[in-house]
Amino acid sequence: MGKVLYNLKKKNSTKSNKEEVRTKKKSGLRENIEAILVAIVLALFIRTFIIQAFKIPSGSMKQTLLIGDHILVNKFIYGVKIPFSQTTIIPIKEPKRGDIVVFKFPEDPSKDFIKRVIGVEGDVIEVRDKKVYVNHKLLNHDYGIHTDPRIFPAAIQPRDNFGQVVVPKDSLFVMGDNRDQSYDSRFWGFVNLKAVKGKALIIYWSWDKEKFGVRWNRFGHILK
Repeated sequence: MGKVLYNLKKKNSTKSNKEEVRTKKKSGLRENIEAILVAIVLALFIRTFIIQAFKIPSGSMKQTLLIGDHILVNKFIYGVKIPFSQTTIIPIKEPKRGDIVVFKFPEDPSKDFIKRVIGVEGDVIEVRDKKVYVNHKLLNHDYGIHTDPRIFPAAIQPRDNFGQVVVPKDSLFVMGDNRDQSYDSRFWGFVNLKAVKGKALIIYWSWDKEKFGVRWNRFGHILK
């Protein structure tokens, strides 16, 4: 009888150990899944409200931004917006002249554009023979470049001669730093503040497709 009881106890002990191992495996798997879910939620939160990565696909912002630059954009700086909406629930500050901003392209909101703010609400904007005037004063800056010596009259296109226009309420007038190769407010109008996603912050990676190499000297470059 004692031997039978011993065997029963041994079987029960073995069964208990197996169940304990299964429980530990389930517990470990659940912890891993929970950790992954938390990481995903955290990443989505950061991407939605704080920082988002973008890649520069065109040369409209040369030499400030080159094709192949990868940048981080501060989405928190201009306020907290409701996801999948353009409604700001916690306003912080508005874009100012000189800021490099990412926004939904007015002609196709599915696309993101990046340009520099030239004028804000109430500003008078004019371009005369490639020179930019804000509130009747010549805009002195070293980031705007010209690569085409030709000057077109306003009757042909607005690239080199434009305005005067007044920036409407809750709007921005934006231009690319590569003035002769930028499709911007001179052509399609103003950017509504609701369409602004954030301010360009820093270059964290840069790939030169033509030379098939990394632009190491651009890493960590603060955008101004």
